[in-house]
Amino acid sequence: MTIIGLVALIISILGLFLLNYIDVYHFRNSYDIKRLFIYTGIVGFSLTTIFALFLFYKITQPLRLLKKAADTIRKGDYNARVQNIRSSDEIGELAQTFNHMAQEMQETIQEVNHEKEHLSSILRSMTDAVITFDADGKVLSANPPGEGVLNDWNDISWLESREEANPSFQVPEPLYALFQTVLESRSDLSTKVHVQQGVYSVVMAPLYSSDTVRGAVAVLRNVTEEVKLEKLRKDFVANVSHEIRTPLSMLQGYSEALLDDIVSSPEERRELVQVIHDESLRMGRLVKDLLDLARMEAGHMGMKQDHIQLEQLLQRVYRKFSVLAKERDLQLTMDIPEEPMDLKDADEDRLEQVLTNLLDNAFRHTGPGLEVRLSAEHVQTEKGKFLVLKVADKGQGIPSEDIPFIFERFYKADKARKRETNGGTGLGLAIVKNIVEAHHATISVHSMLGQGTTFTLTFPVEMN
Repeated sequence: MTIIGLVALIISILGLFLLNYIDVYHFRNSYDIKRLFIYTGIVGFSLTTIFALFLFYKITQPLRLLKKAADTIRKGDYNARVQNIRSSDEIGELAQTFNHMAQEMQETIQEVNHEKEHLSSILRSMTDAVITFDADGKVLSANPPGEGVLNDWNDISWLESREEANPSFQVPEPLYALFQTVLESRSDLSTKVHVQQGVYSVVMAPLYSSDTVRGAVAVLRNVTEEVKLEKLRKDFVANVSHEIRTPLSMLQGYSEALLDDIVSSPEERRELVQVIHDESLRMGRLVKDLLDLARMEAGHMGMKQDHIQLEQLLQRVYRKFSVLAKERDLQLTMDIPEEPMDLKDADEDRLEQVLTNLLDNAFRHTGPGLEVRLSAEHVQTEKGKFLVLKVADKGQGIPSEDIPFIFERFYKADKARKRETNGGTGLGLAIVKNIVEAHHATISVHSMLGQGTTFTLTFPVEMN
């Protein structure tokens, strides 16, 4: 409005000037009057044009600034603002409103980005695999564990026809049926899928866009170890029940026979009492071995670490089993070097327990007249110096399919579960393995059916 007033003022001054000019000079003729009006028209038109252009510029400049700021925001720069507009008219109010809108938009987008980064950080830190699919089955996103699962599963050759019909379909074969069911039912579903040797717990939920299902999100957890431990737990309970049921039945049966006075002679009574005594001892060994194994697997095995001379331990074990070898008509031999065999930070009692269990196994599976051999030697390798102990027998041997499992609890190669009076508990080799590994050593077995078995223990000479 100020600019229009200024234009009117200039035109008024120009008109007064012309009137004064006419009055003073009293134009001599009409030609001079025409020329004066022409000049006045030219000057007025020029001034009007100039002020019109100036006015147009003043009006459109804020609009250009608004357009420029809007284009900058459209390109992703939310810091853009409309500057240098100081008027308080409608255009000035529009610029202020635009700046306020841009500020709120920037704050909103920052909050959205913060939430997005927060969610991304959570997904990246999750140990579970998270994978999202669109309605066509294509992978939209996956966190690092999810990418690992997809890569592993994509390396597997799935025998299916749907990939040939739709090669772009990316939902892995183990999730395909669940994905289709989620899209159809529009509800959350969970299941377990088995992929080769692994077991995965899967929870899948639909993704909505208004009232339309636009895809699904799957959360996968590798529960292979949990399933394996659960199976071991069930097997453990079943095996313990099986192992205890037999001696309990025998104790109950023979004790009832004694109470009912069924036996007819002192010899029969003595035999029954001897059976009860042997079975009670076997149950005691079972309970002791279970407690020892539980403490070892929980990491609470007490180790009396000391510097020991292994040759003295071998001599003591050899003397202890020599008497039993004569009773069973076995040939027990020992071969140890003359040089000292020292171990640092070793538990002599636990190592004696290892050798006792191995020799006891060898004696129980070796027939009369056959040899059981205990030997030791120093071995120098690229990794250092080691002390190698071997317990070898010429007994019945172990079937090759059973060798990978002999160190498991209650595992017996004898599928018939034959029990002698002094039979083992099925825990001896599991205990041996735990003790050996606690000494930072290794144990291995070599066996051929009908030719015998050799257990090899390898100890590093310098033990930590």
